[in-house]
Amino acid sequence: MTNTKKEELTIVGIATRTSNEPGKGDKDIPNLWEKFMAENIMNRIPNKVDHTIYAIYTDYEGNQTQPYTVVIGCNVSSLDNIPEDMTVKIVPESNYTQFIAKGDLTKDAIINTWMEIWNTDLNRTFTTDIEIYGEKAMNPTNGEAEILVATV
Repeated sequence: MTNTKKEELTIVGIATRTSNEPGKGDKDIPNLWEKFMAENIMNRIPNKVDHTIYAIYTDYEGNQTQPYTVVIGCNVSSLDNIPEDMTVKIVPESNYTQFIAKGDLTKDAIINTWMEIWNTDLNRTFTTDIEIYGEKAMNPTNGEAEILVATV
């Protein structure tokens, strides 16, 4: 767990509204990932800064027990020619606490790290939390992803 600052991001991708209630996020988020991969969304996003995939958790109605929006996409340099079926979210510069999920990113590495986060006494802002899937996540069954939790 490390404190860090992240510059503003402009994320373009696909979104869903969900919650952590049983049967919601545990179904909605994998379904969104499945759609992202099956429909090759990454290759449809214009003006990508790089090939890093971001999953952002935003528009919280309260804390992690309340509904929120998940967007899976990429950071872009311009909003020119964005497909109509995609969502745009501006993530402002913010302070974060960084966690690293290691292992099988397609199974339990991510959710196990989130469970650790939920059981950590953080002063969360519930603005936007970010999962970053960069080069170390290219082998998703034995990879590494960064999770940034917005904190005061």
